[in-house]
Amino acid sequence: MEPLSRFALHTRRHFLAQASLCGAAWLTGLGEHLARAAAPPGKPRQPAHSLIVLWLQGGPSQLETFDPHPNTRIAAGTKAISTSVRGVSFAAGLEQSAEQMHSMALIRSMVSKEGDHERGTYTMKTGFVPDPTVVHPSIGAILCHELPEAGTEIPRHVSILPNQWSARGGYLGEQYDAFRTYDPAQPVPDTKSYLPKPREDRRLQHLEVIEAAFAKRRNRADSTLHRSTVAAARRMMHSEQLTAFDVSKEPLSVRRAYGDTPFGRACLAARRLTEVGVRCVEVTLDGWDTHINNHALTAGRVAILDPALAALIRDLRERGSLERTLVVVMGEFGRTPTINPAGGRDHWPVGFSVALAGGGIRPGCVVGATDPEGKEKPTRPVPVEDLHATILAALGVDGRKLNQTPIGRTVRFSEGTPVRELLA
Repeated sequence: MEPLSRFALHTRRHFLAQASLCGAAWLTGLGEHLARAAAPPGKPRQPAHSLIVLWLQGGPSQLETFDPHPNTRIAAGTKAISTSVRGVSFAAGLEQSAEQMHSMALIRSMVSKEGDHERGTYTMKTGFVPDPTVVHPSIGAILCHELPEAGTEIPRHVSILPNQWSARGGYLGEQYDAFRTYDPAQPVPDTKSYLPKPREDRRLQHLEVIEAAFAKRRNRADSTLHRSTVAAARRMMHSEQLTAFDVSKEPLSVRRAYGDTPFGRACLAARRLTEVGVRCVEVTLDGWDTHINNHALTAGRVAILDPALAALIRDLRERGSLERTLVVVMGEFGRTPTINPAGGRDHWPVGFSVALAGGGIRPGCVVGATDPEGKEKPTRPVPVEDLHATILAALGVDGRKLNQTPIGRTVRFSEGTPVRELLA
C-alpha cells in the first residue's frame, strides 16, 4: 500500500472533526446548546421567517476570514484565532465573530462555475449561471413571492447600501425587486410628502384618471402594476413600520456594538426590519476585490464586518429571534491560495467560504475543507445551487416548485439539493 498523502491525512482528520461538529456535537461541548435549540420530540422545527444576507462584494478571501491555514505557504502570514467551537478557527481580526461561532455554521468548500464579478454575483444571488433566455429571481424575491405578506406595509425585500448588482425579481416581476436605500444614518429618501394634503389628494385623483385609461387600452395583467406600486408607496409613507429604518431609536450601546459605520448601521436596520415582517434584507459591504495589497485591504474590511456580524447574531439571539431569522454571509467567490506579484489574491471560485447562522441551521457545524497546500480540490464540495436549496429549505420554500416565465418557459426555483448536514 502506498503511504497516504498529506492531504489524504488532512481529509481523514477533517472527516473525524466534521463528524464531531455536525453529527455528534455534544462531544465538542455543544450538546447543551443544541438541546436548547432542538424542537420538542415529534414536533418539527418551524421554518425561518426572514433572511438577512450580508453581501461581501468583490469576493472575500476565505483565508483571511473563515478558513485560515496558519503557518502554511498559502496563508502568507495570516494568523488564526480560536472560536467558541473547539477545533474551528477564524482568521485574526474576526475576534468578536469567533465568539459567536457556536451559533454559526460554515461551508468551507463552496464551488461556483463563475469567476467574473458580474456573472459570479448573479450566480450567488440566484443559484443559476446567467442565461440570455431568462432572468432568474434572487432568493429574496422568491421568498416574497412564496411567503405571505403578514401585514407588512413596507417593502418586504430590501437592499441597503446597494451597488449596481442589487437583488431583483427576475421573471417573477419587477414588483419583487429589492427596495434600495442607503446609510440608515439618513432618513429613507422620498418617503415624506411636502404637499398640503388637499393638493396631494387632487394630484392622486388626476393620476387615477390616467391610470384607468391606460389600463383600459392595454388590457394586460401588468397594466395596473404602476397603480399598485403607487398605492404601496403611499402605504409605506404613512406606515409606522417605516421607523424600522431609523436606527437612532436604538440605545447608544446597541448602536456602538454594531460599529459606527454605514455597514454596521445597515445591519442594525436589517434586524429592525425583520422584526416588522420584512422577508429579506440584503446589506452590502463593498471593497473585497483585493488584487493588490490583499492583507491590508482585507483587514480594513474585516474591521467593519466583525463587530456588525457579531452584534447581529448576538442581538438576534438575545431578542429570541435568531431561530426565525437566517443570516448568510457570502460574496461572489473567494481568492486564490497564491499571492500575486502585487501582493494580492485573484479570483477563486473553487473552495471558498460561506457563513450561516440561525434560521434552522445546525450551529457549530463545518462542511467541507480546503487543501492546506492550495493544490487539491476541496473535500465535500458544495455547489452554489445546493446552497440556495438549503436556504429555501430553511425558510420552508419548495425549491423544486415549477414556475413559468413571462414567455412560457418552465423553470424551478432551484436545481440544487439541500445540504442536510446544515439543516437542524
